[in-house]
Amino acid sequence: MTVFVVIVAVVAVLALLGLVHRWLWVRLVRDTTRAGGPARRAGTVLAFALPLLSLAALTAGRAGAPFWVQRLVAWPGFMWLAVLLYLTLAMLVGEPVRRLWLRRIARDTAAGALPAPAEVPTSLPGIQADTAEAVPATAPAAAEAAAEPAAAAAPAGRGSGAPEPAGAGVSRRVFVARTVGGAAVAAAGLTVGNGTYGVLRGPRVKRVQVPLARLPRAAHGFRIAVVSDVHLGPILGRAHTQRIVDTVNRTQPDLIAVVGDLVDGNVHDLGPAAEPLRALRSRHGAFFVTGNHEYFSGARQWVDHVRELGLVPLENARRELPYFDLAGVNDVQGEKEGEGPDFQAALGDRDRSRTSVLLAHQPVVIDDAVRHGVDLQLSGHTHGGQLWPGNYLAELANPTVAGLERYGDTQLYVSRGAGAWGPPVRVGAPSDITVVELASYQT
Repeated sequence: MTVFVVIVAVVAVLALLGLVHRWLWVRLVRDTTRAGGPARRAGTVLAFALPLLSLAALTAGRAGAPFWVQRLVAWPGFMWLAVLLYLTLAMLVGEPVRRLWLRRIARDTAAGALPAPAEVPTSLPGIQADTAEAVPATAPAAAEAAAEPAAAAAPAGRGSGAPEPAGAGVSRRVFVARTVGGAAVAAAGLTVGNGTYGVLRGPRVKRVQVPLARLPRAAHGFRIAVVSDVHLGPILGRAHTQRIVDTVNRTQPDLIAVVGDLVDGNVHDLGPAAEPLRALRSRHGAFFVTGNHEYFSGARQWVDHVRELGLVPLENARRELPYFDLAGVNDVQGEKEGEGPDFQAALGDRDRSRTSVLLAHQPVVIDDAVRHGVDLQLSGHTHGGQLWPGNYLAELANPTVAGLERYGDTQLYVSRGAGAWGPPVRVGAPSDITVVELASYQT
């Protein structure tokens, strides 16, 4: 039953994407270009090629394609997904503008603003082709046909490939289509371009103070640099890792917590990209827990590799630091491999009079953290939604999408992440490395 539901969902999504691409082709290619012209042909090729590249980018890694192939299709394929989102939103906003504009043209035409007889296309309803003389009744319906792009199916005018008379209704349709489409393309391009720059420049530092009731006074001001969702892969590589390491080290943290989704790929391909992690520096070391993408990429090999890089994996385990207990649990995705989170192993036998900080990739395990008396859970996974309005979808699946919230006696902090999955683009959810400063209530 579950497999059937997944198949139905995939088919539904693919059908929706097909309809969206068809609609965008109509509005941006058919309505703005001449049939048979080079622009129409180029736009039609792109309408088929770009979604295929996106599909290739999404499946190449899972299919075991060589890494160079993954890199080849990743940039155009993933970037088109981001452009598609904002181009669709922009065109949806532009659609009522287009319709109102065309209706205004139709009203003007119906009111007597028809072009001179010699300039009127012979395909317009109510026009004598042999004499170019208008039939006395120029009804609004005829004017609407002259203005509405749906009239493109007429044998003459746009779509015939013939030159269009200046001032004719069909030229107005093309002008409206090009103006609205051009504005939508510009808006989508600027949005995606700015979002890409935000990712490639590297994450910014965010600072959050978290008061903890049981934290000893001596630990007041203890700083934990939280790094999540780096997503090293065919797009974000070694240079991105180096930017993150430099940023973390500049904060001079007491402890570094890498809370999952470090990679999208195997050690053979991405080992060099992760190499700068050796240079992470803090007083109490750097710790790592798995995310769901580690289990898509071979979690065991990455746990072993990050240990070689100097990070300490916390696999359902705990470290007793001078002022508090630091625990970590495997990601829930590991349950499929018999390596899921085990809160009893990580927290069951600890001294509950001590403050506890838990590293767990997904915020959804907060209920388990509350039951085990955790004071603070540090998570990632959500990307803050990454691409607006994705934050609204993320809210449906996560108790907290970004920031600090309290659940009973447990506080949960969720980072937006230091990288990006899929398209290297963030809109409305800037990447961050969070320095969590612990504060003591005790005097």
